[in-house]
Amino acid sequence: MVDGPRPPNSAIPPRRPTPPNGPTPPNGPTPLNGPTPLSGLVVVDKPPGMTSHDVVARLRRLLATRKVGHAGTLDPMATGVLVCGVGRGTKLLGHLALSDKAYLATIVLGAETSTDDAEGEPVSRGPRDPSDVPDVELDAAGAALTGLIDQVPSSVSAVKVDGRRAYARVRAGEQVELAARHVEVSAFEVLARRGAELDVEVACSSGTYVRALARDLGRALRCGGHLSALRRTRVGPFDLAAAHVLGDVSPASVVPLEAAVARAFPRRDLDAEQSVALRYGRPLQPTAADGPVGAFAPDGQVLALLQDRDGLARPLVVFAPA
Repeated sequence: MVDGPRPPNSAIPPRRPTPPNGPTPPNGPTPLNGPTPLSGLVVVDKPPGMTSHDVVARLRRLLATRKVGHAGTLDPMATGVLVCGVGRGTKLLGHLALSDKAYLATIVLGAETSTDDAEGEPVSRGPRDPSDVPDVELDAAGAALTGLIDQVPSSVSAVKVDGRRAYARVRAGEQVELAARHVEVSAFEVLARRGAELDVEVACSSGTYVRALARDLGRALRCGGHLSALRRTRVGPFDLAAAHVLGDVSPASVVPLEAAVARAFPRRDLDAEQSVALRYGRPLQPTAADGPVGAFAPDGQVLALLQDRDGLARPLVVFAPA
């Protein structure tokens, strides 16, 4: 259709000529090099009452990006260190060495519950009153829970049974019996005792349930026990000193990708030739390390995580392809 002349007072503005390279964006031309997307890790001090997924959803809003994930999970009642990845930092989450963890916990003696914590219903009380347990016996029972032990997870844990989470089966009314698993508890120390309440410090391997430790301590003392509070103080190299209050998180809280990799993995500095080879996915000489190694270009940019396989260092995760 051909435009005809418009009346002098027409509300329809005249058409502007289209630039030869297409229409101009409303805010002016887009620069060739836009802002670098936010990438790295952010450590959050998870507040009580939120799931780990709730924290991720809040971070997506605070950081204005959909690409956020978390490593490890904290129950809603628990607080403390939750490591989250942002942007390309999400590629790190499955490779971080987060196998050792530390907690502060409060255990209440006198009753075992259906969930092994304060959110469940009391299911049994031992024949013994907690006040009858001497400190020396309490310390001995705690010591028996350390080292390499076989632990039966809580029936409301996230352990999968025939493809479904145990807690989902329990909520559906099923009886769930979980098999014992090998875990390592390197420390179980009673810090304070207030009647039936115990403040304890626990250091343990990934897969250990502190709720189950509370249950088993109560059974060993023949008075029952459950967890009433849990705070994760450290996971791998990340502790509360590095954690941010969730509501205070901003882009400045995100540890940049290069710094995050340098902190969490051994470092390998490459020359220019090796950097080009790695960008094209070619293997390098072995690292001789037991696990992943961060590979850095001469300019300090992190290129990839490397891992030895079949006699060569091969890219495990690539951050800067050719």
